[in-house]
Amino acid sequence: MTLALLDAPTGLAGNMLLAALLDLGLPEAEIHRPLAALGLADVYRLELEERRSGGLRGLHLAVVSLEPEPPHRHWGELSSQLQAAPWPAPLKQRVLEVFGVLAAAEAAVHGHSPEQVHFHEVGALDALVDVVGVCAGLLHFGVGELVCSPPPAGHGVVATAHGTLPLPVPAVLELARLRAIPLASAEGFPPGELTTPTGLALAACWATRFGQAPTHVPQRVGVGLGSRSLDRPNLLRLTLTDGGGFDPAQPDPAHLETVLVQQAQIDDATAEDLAFLAEELRQAGALEVFSQPIAMKKGRAAQLLTALVAPEQAERLRQVWWRHSSTLGLREHPQSRWVLPRRSLELATPLGPVRLKQARLPDGRWRSKPEHDDLVALARQHTLGIDQVRLVVQQTLEHSSQP
Repeated sequence: MTLALLDAPTGLAGNMLLAALLDLGLPEAEIHRPLAALGLADVYRLELEERRSGGLRGLHLAVVSLEPEPPHRHWGELSSQLQAAPWPAPLKQRVLEVFGVLAAAEAAVHGHSPEQVHFHEVGALDALVDVVGVCAGLLHFGVGELVCSPPPAGHGVVATAHGTLPLPVPAVLELARLRAIPLASAEGFPPGELTTPTGLALAACWATRFGQAPTHVPQRVGVGLGSRSLDRPNLLRLTLTDGGGFDPAQPDPAHLETVLVQQAQIDDATAEDLAFLAEELRQAGALEVFSQPIAMKKGRAAQLLTALVAPEQAERLRQVWWRHSSTLGLREHPQSRWVLPRRSLELATPLGPVRLKQARLPDGRWRSKPEHDDLVALARQHTLGIDQVRLVVQQTLEHSSQP
């Protein structure tokens, strides 16, 4: 696992982050390939140039649109296009998450549902290139953990498709609020936008925390330059290190994310039908599904079924509710939750391989839980009690080099 350190002293923008990845040696083919799969191969051009900013070198990237009439995109349409993309699952998940949080922020700012968000700046071609390219690039370098310095957002006003807006723009403030992202002071900077919604959304979805970098040995450094002239070098630096070891002196690695809570009260379905609905919700991408017994009017027994959903998966899950339940309405509201870093791996034991789910605790320890299905399979295969299999797994883990 590679630890990436993102230093953003003059703010964040998608093209600056993508330029830093290219400066690290990211092949341009890693950007073009997934975009071509979306049918965008001939509608943009990358203009990459080595420049100086405040006497320091770096790469500057501009995405030039070749579309004669660039279309505006609603999140509902863009989401369907991304869902259908023939990409590896990790890339699809990351890109959907970035645009999903952008849609959630824009929806909150404009007061309507995420599906109705009419993207302008963040839905334009250059943002698609930036988001897909950055996610593909970080995956290319095997980044498993990213620590980002708090970026300054800027001050003053900026001209946008919605007219003249105060800085930070509303979407940046909403993203910072939704994800509890600290914004550095812009005191001393000339008026202007320093952090864009696309740049902050990328950091929000990739950073495991915002703060000072842990103790590390830099392996490679990429520098991306901004377009504006400031009274200081306008750049960000992306540093790759090996291992990504946890520093116990650093704050809790848990990060804040936003999920949607979907709920319905159902009093006219059998237990089997409710179990089927819950499983279909899980299969469609629900993060969690659970039920609680409740009493409705006239003393009718019922179940309150709840699904936790990533914002970008909301519409897909709604279709499951309509298709497989009898409810006439669905409650939905955003909720914040703190999440520990987690990972999945396979452990080779004397009895056979076992998949593990691991979560990293604030003190740096990894808490492991073996997949129950694997324990059952090995217990049957070796005619052992499941507690015996679990003990073998625990002993193997204790003597393993795996943390």
